[in-house]
Amino acid sequence: MNYFDHLLVISHHNLGFMIGKNISLRALEPEDARILYLWENDPDVWRISNTIAPYSRFDIDQYILNSGDIYTSKQLRLMMILTTDPMVVVGAIDLFDFDPLNRRAELGILVNNEYRGKGYAQEAIELIKDYSFNTLNLHQLYCHVPVDKEINIHLFKKCGFVLTGTRRHWRWSKDQWTDEHLMQLIPTKAG
Repeated sequence: MNYFDHLLVISHHNLGFMIGKNISLRALEPEDARILYLWENDPDVWRISNTIAPYSRFDIDQYILNSGDIYTSKQLRLMMILTTDPMVVVGAIDLFDFDPLNRRAELGILVNNEYRGKGYAQEAIELIKDYSFNTLNLHQLYCHVPVDKEINIHLFKKCGFVLTGTRRHWRWSKDQWTDEHLMQLIPTKAG
């Protein structure tokens, strides 16, 4: 590793403003456009994200350039990077439909296939929970999970979310209607 590469790694490491044991969360950077382009144009991801048309590279570049202020855009996407190797992006976590009046936001997460099952998603959720409740002063986080995504339901339950409702025939997927769970996290204050 040359001197410039070393500075780049240090620079990227410092971009992780939420640092956990195994992963850190950092803001979007222009070099993330390639991986975001792949994720946003993956039809398997569309089922979860309600996307029905592909994004151009220009769209992704503009999204990155205009991201950052959750109060303006009503969303925040953070990249999940390995704490031991900040150049490795393992996934992304999103707060969206941010509602500062009612102090809530929806949570979404995507982990690359090769990094699933290693606890990174749970760690990222714990980091974003801390940011949401202690920095943004939110009252609740919520998520929508297809009923057949049992691993996701289990993950959110481990992170303190509770199942509060089911929308019947909510999503059209693979020539059939599927149900979707609403899960919420409303922390209880001690005392």
